[in-house]
Amino acid sequence: MEEILLKCAVVDDSSLQRLSIVKLIKDHPHLKLVAEYNNAIETKNGLLDNETDLIFLDIEMPILSGFELLDDLPNKPQIIFVTGKTKYAFKAFDYDAVDYIHKPVNKERFNNAVSKAINLFKLKHQNVTPEDEDFIFVKSNLKNRKVYLNSLKYIQALGDYVKFITEKDNFVVLATMKSFEKQLPSDRFLRIHKSYIVNLEKIERYNSKNIEIDKQKLPLSRHKKNNLVEALSAIQ
Repeated sequence: MEEILLKCAVVDDSSLQRLSIVKLIKDHPHLKLVAEYNNAIETKNGLLDNETDLIFLDIEMPILSGFELLDDLPNKPQIIFVTGKTKYAFKAFDYDAVDYIHKPVNKERFNNAVSKAINLFKLKHQNVTPEDEDFIFVKSNLKNRKVYLNSLKYIQALGDYVKFITEKDNFVVLATMKSFEKQLPSDRFLRIHKSYIVNLEKIERYNSKNIEIDKQKLPLSRHKKNNLVEALSAIQ
């Protein structure tokens, strides 16, 4: 996280809640407060004047909600929702939120959310070469093939075979899902169904029945729904 400094804004109609987030920002070595707003209208105008990398955004505000504010923003910075209501968690995911923090905010939960934002910032702004990425070896056509985890979208079971879907191509290997479930880091990959293991960072949206990666809908087992929500909340 060296030399990373995210410019932050806080948007909350509660001065008390705003103050608590501001204090956490000022205490964090990789955050810099550039603005704070008490309503979405003020934010909409202010963001045009301030370069902002990350917004800590309340959802329920008078006149214009946090969601409506984002709908009106042409260029969206990273978003961490901070709200007293858990009912918006699913909808927040549709806005590509970095995280969703429930009030009152504790320092550990705040720092976990910020770590995600920093990691995303690094991926976007720093040059990452394949040598810097982690990978696994997969035996394909009698050869060991290197698969970079950052490019792996999901794995699908096909009888005695397993299909790998990556950013570059797709290929099939003779293997079991269980063997790869053990190899892949459990904090980044989750088996959401007997036939699918997905890269949590590639999930674009989900509901109680399926998840979506690159507009491809994959089934979500009923008993895996809570695991998915927990995994997405904890992912770094």
